[in-house]
Amino acid sequence: MSKDAKHHTQADTAFGIDIGGSGIKGAPVDLRSGEFTADRVRIPTPQPATPQAVARTVAEVVDSFDLDKGLPIGVTFPAVILHGVAQSAANVDDSWIGTDVAATIGEATGRRVLAVNDADAAGYAEVAYGAAKDVPGVVLVVTLGTGIGSALVVDGVLVPNTELGHLEIDGHDAESRASDAARDREDLSFEQWAQRLQRYFSVVENLFWPDLIVVGGGVSKKHEQFLPLLDLRTRIVPARLRNAAGIVGAARLAATGGR
Repeated sequence: MSKDAKHHTQADTAFGIDIGGSGIKGAPVDLRSGEFTADRVRIPTPQPATPQAVARTVAEVVDSFDLDKGLPIGVTFPAVILHGVAQSAANVDDSWIGTDVAATIGEATGRRVLAVNDADAAGYAEVAYGAAKDVPGVVLVVTLGTGIGSALVVDGVLVPNTELGHLEIDGHDAESRASDAARDREDLSFEQWAQRLQRYFSVVENLFWPDLIVVGGGVSKKHEQFLPLLDLRTRIVPARLRNAAGIVGAARLAATGGR
């Protein structure tokens, strides 16, 4: 969207940016509906994905839109984020570790920025607008992809950085056996993979006793091939927001101050 297109005001809109290993995507989000108010802009992630290079690219995405200077901006980041600072780095340069993501991107964009773990943002979006909307109590959102991402939301409040893909189950890091990448790598049928998911989700539900589990990630499009094979106490459903979830969740969290 060009700068002469629709102007976005602060009251009902926030801006979300999803930083990934291959692309940096951003769009303004209508906070009432959770929908984009303009087509998203995607720019390839610079290589190497250093803090300065990524921050410049984020600023380029933001500058593609005509945004009020005070518009809340949220960014997802593939790392554990503690008070804005990256404690890890996945698919981006290791120099991010120990970097204040919010401050670095805020300086590049000239705006106040909230940074959040990518799985947390996607999970929060599902609670605010998607498959877990209006579900009280404990909601666990799990993304199955290269690894296993998790977001835990209790009565609408995010419990950040749960990292439940790294639970040790039967002597293995859980995501090394139950992620979608593990299914591909080992050429597992959906029936074989479902047995591993059964073990993973059984452990997780016995630890957290959630009211609902939502499954996201690209493979959730094929949910009919594996979710019905699971026998869990907890209701388990596919995510709805798909690839928009990170942008939408980051925008909503920026508008609500991370809560």
